[in-house]
Amino acid sequence: MKIGYVTTYDVLNPSKWAKFNLGNYGSNHYIFKTLINQGLAIETVGNFQKKYSWLTRLKWSFYRNFYHKDYYRWAEPIVCKNYADQIIRKIDKLDVDIILCTEGATPVAYLRHQKPLVIWIDTVLAALIDVYPYLSNLCRETRNNIYVIEKSALDRAKLVIFSSEWAAQEAIRIYKINSDKIKVIPRGANIELKPERTIEEVKTIIASRGENFYKFIFIGVDWIRKGGEIALAVSNELKKMGFDIEFRIIGDLPKNTKGLPNFVKLIGYIDKSTVQGKEYFYNLLADSHFLILPTQADVTPNVLIEANAFGVPCLATNLAGIPTIIKDDVNGKTFPMDAEISDYCNYIITYLLNYSKYENLALSSFNEYRNRLNWLTAGQRAKNLFMNLLSS
Repeated sequence: MKIGYVTTYDVLNPSKWAKFNLGNYGSNHYIFKTLINQGLAIETVGNFQKKYSWLTRLKWSFYRNFYHKDYYRWAEPIVCKNYADQIIRKIDKLDVDIILCTEGATPVAYLRHQKPLVIWIDTVLAALIDVYPYLSNLCRETRNNIYVIEKSALDRAKLVIFSSEWAAQEAIRIYKINSDKIKVIPRGANIELKPERTIEEVKTIIASRGENFYKFIFIGVDWIRKGGEIALAVSNELKKMGFDIEFRIIGDLPKNTKGLPNFVKLIGYIDKSTVQGKEYFYNLLADSHFLILPTQADVTPNVLIEANAFGVPCLATNLAGIPTIIKDDVNGKTFPMDAEISDYCNYIITYLLNYSKYENLALSSFNEYRNRLNWLTAGQRAKNLFMNLLSS
């Protein structure tokens, strides 16, 4: 089986990715690697030229200056049609069995080809309109374009894979697509293709955290959207209760850092493309007792899976696709969006005051990663779906 792997960018060159795309592009990179690991032949079809910039610049200026609204070129049908033309020119030179797109509807919305199209994404963008900040001030044209191109791509696809049950149901609700061609495969951690730690190694990691000094970690590209203020408030309350703690912030930092208490450790962005950065990130994560991510707008944050990979339980909001990842009292807990700070604190205290109970939760978190939330499992399931598609 040979797959034509479609992305508008270079999926094999992380150094060229913009910071705000690292999560999504990173997952797409690991999808590529895990399919290779399954013995599938893959031809990359990407690095497309971006044309019609004069038209999209004109429209962007028009909507921004006259209506104070956001217009996005990537949702412009003429741009999507040009991407489809570029795909056909490249794919016709390759002998592929399946065309796989993990980037979304944009490249394949108008693709007409005899080979079956598979779309593997986190969620449809329409489910995030007026939820994510960058999709909350759209001009009517872009809003309509998103619906049109997603509907077109999903209708053309023979198989659509989502990372959560929530995303699958949203696609059915919004686009009325046939549920028979929809499958759910949770993603793995964007750190490794398969679990590289044994149960015994994880037990050692958990034991090394200690039960006198507690470390909590927040990891996010957007301090506000990812719930940083809530995570900080939880840590602050635990400190007031007399717990000796450290609250680590990786990624986006609060705008005002001068008034933060001394138990807060500001780390910022870590370049995981370097060996040193990767080891530093792993060590900080492995040494933490809980990941706290009370995100206010999200889909399926990969960092939850990365934390579980080191036996770190996760506390997050009961939002979007997160319940597909986090199962209460198995690998953490999800809280209502309107949960009180005390709700988070009471849950944490239950485990800190009964450390053997915490150790069991931490080990159970790793088992969820080892058995369900890893790229090896995802790759095996995807390969089976592809084979069934070709034999049907």
